[in-house]
Amino acid sequence: MPSKPSKSLESFSNPSPRRDYLIRMQIPEFTCLCPRTGQPDFATLYLDYVPDRKCVELKSLKLYIWSFRNEGAFHEEVTNRICDDLVKLLAPRFLRLTARFHVRGGIFTSVVAEHRKPGWKPVAGLEPAPAEEQRSTR
Repeated sequence: MPSKPSKSLESFSNPSPRRDYLIRMQIPEFTCLCPRTGQPDFATLYLDYVPDRKCVELKSLKLYIWSFRNEGAFHEEVTNRICDDLVKLLAPRFLRLTARFHVRGGIFTSVVAEHRKPGWKPVAGLEPAPAEEQRSTR
């Protein structure tokens, strides 16, 4: 049976919870609808996170991202909603979601939402790159 979009995110136990390590994902096929015009908005999402006890299960993430395809949402709203949902599920040590929307009306929009667990400090060399640096390394 074919897959369908879903708002249900799933996780699994972090296989190395004692170590800080960075999980980096690029999601190039994000779409939602402009809430004013109904036209599609396209974006590439960049997800960086340092897990604590849980990691996001990739198929559920794919179906969750797909679930926005027919929803109207401003760029700022949808980026923060996805960030909040991932933080709620994972309670990560660190999470940054960068949404780079394709040009619309001559304007490129990037929205960056970030979460840091209170008191967490990255080990030397693990500090995730700022959103602007991520573009050149992917």
